[in-house]
Order: sequence, then C-alpha cells, then structure tokens
Amino acid sequence: MAKTAQEKADAKAEKLYKKTHKRKYAMSPGDILFEVLNYLVFTLFTIACIFPFYYLFINTISNNDMVLKGTINFIPRGIHLGNYLALLNVGDLSTSFLVSVTRTILGTALMVMASALVGYLVTKQEMWGRKFWYRFLVVTMYFNAGIIPVFLNMQMLGLTNSFWVYIIPGIVAPYNIILVKTYIESIPSDLEESASIDGASHMTIFRKIIWPLCKPILATIAIFGAVGHWNSFTDSLIYMQSAPNLYTLQHRLYIYLNQASNLKSLMQSGGAVSEAAIQSALSGKIIKYTISMVTVIPILLVYPFMQRYFEEGIMLGAVKG
Repeated sequence: MAKTAQEKADAKAEKLYKKTHKRKYAMSPGDILFEVLNYLVFTLFTIACIFPFYYLFINTISNNDMVLKGTINFIPRGIHLGNYLALLNVGDLSTSFLVSVTRTILGTALMVMASALVGYLVTKQEMWGRKFWYRFLVVTMYFNAGIIPVFLNMQMLGLTNSFWVYIIPGIVAPYNIILVKTYIESIPSDLEESASIDGASHMTIFRKIIWPLCKPILATIAIFGAVGHWNSFTDSLIYMQSAPNLYTLQHRLYIYLNQASNLKSLMQSGGAVSEAAIQSALSGKIIKYTISMVTVIPILLVYPFMQRYFEEGIMLGAVKG
C-alpha cells in the first residue's frame, strides 16, 4: 500500500530529527578525551579511598603468620574468621564496644530530638527573646573556652569519670539546630496555620506535622551525630582517667596503637626487649587491624540506608540562612 502524503511527511520529519539530534550530541575528540580522563581520575580516586579498608579486611581474615611477615597485600590467603572471634577474649573490649554503641544510640537520639525541638521554637515569632537566644546559639559555634576550662567545668559539674559526660555536652548542637531551623522555614506555613485554626497547640503541630515532614533533615543530623559519637575518643581520653571501664572502642584502639608504637621505638633504640614482648607486639598488630575494621563496619553498614535522606536533607537545609 502506497504511503499517504502525511505519512511521508512524518517519516521525513522523523529522519531529519534523528539526523540533527545525532549531529547535535556528537562528541568531538576533545570531549571524548575529557570523558576518558574524567572517568579515569574518579576511578583512581575511588580505588584510593576503598583500598585502605580492603587492605585492613584481607589482613584480618588471612593467615596470621603471613600477615606478620607482610606478604598479604592484594589477595587474602588462608581465609579464616578467628581474629574476630578472638576479640571476644581481649580484656575489656566487649565493654568498650557496649559503651560506644550505647553512647552512639542514646547521644544521637537525644541530640536529634533537642535539635528538632529547638529548631522549631526559634522559628516562632512569639517566642520570648527569640533573636537573642538564636544568636547566642550561633556565637557558641565560633568561641570555645579551651580544653582546660572545659575540663574544670565538667569536673565541677561532677561529669568526669561518668558516662553522662559523653551525652549531656552534645545534646545541644548549634549547627544542627541551624539546619533544622532552615528546613522548617521551607515548609509551607499554611499547614501550621490550618492546624492552629483547628485549635492545635504548638506541641501538637510539632509532633504531628513538623516532625514527620522533617525526616530528611533529621536523618542528616542523625548521621552527623552518630559518626561523631562513634569516632570520638578525645573525651574518653580526657574525662575517663579513673574509669577504664567507660573507655570507648576508639580509645581502646588508641591504647593499642600507642603500645605498639612505644615498643617499636624501644626496639629501634636498642633497648632490651623480651621475646614475649615482641610476640605480644606482633599479635597486637593483628588486633589493631581487626579492631579498626570493627570500628568502621557499623558506619559502613548504616550510611547506605541513610544516604538518600542525607543528600535531600543537606541540600534543602542549606537553601536559606
């Protein structure tokens, strides 16, 4: 059947479109070179970021004798999980792990709730002294008394050698409050106004409207808080001098690293070192690798599930100042 004039015109137009579309997006040799270099650079950068974790992991599951000889570099050999099971027998390590987990969960939950509530309050024009309190929070981001005054303050408050020194100072986080405040201001005010007309109080509006709508920014600051609590060891080092049962997992790792470094310095200086001490240092090397992986794995497992909220929250929370 012969094509109609309309069909011929449509076919000609489609052919012309494909031709011009192809010509419009055709890549020049310079564009191709740029794409190749771009992918190459980011591939190398990705490998450089991933390899340290991969190196630690293969050394923790490989034959310990080969690890101590330094022959494990790219491929694991003599695969086993004995090192991770042996951590259960390392003194006070399980206690340190429990302290870090409890601190991370409790500290992050309280920080998120406080940031959400305070961030909501400073958006209310009727709040007493709203501008003063908000500016007071912002000022604390730029001024710090220093380690010694802060330590003396914690000591006078009775928080040294106490688990609560991990929690209480971090509940109010000015930067996170600013993010939440900015995010709440991006929510249409009509939602609050309609709820207020129906007789809802500020707390009811916060609980039933603001809190559910703030999940992206709350997930964002939750990541900030969880990573900060999990990786922190300086507060454990400073405030827990008489309470080794409250050492965090990162502090334990820091102790093992120092012990190995001190023994290495003594060996290099020609000091007398027993065979038992040398074997202890060699075993400590494997323990350090294994503990390092244990401290990294929880964050690696949590972050992928929170990444979607993190990206959305950090972008929307930074739109307005």
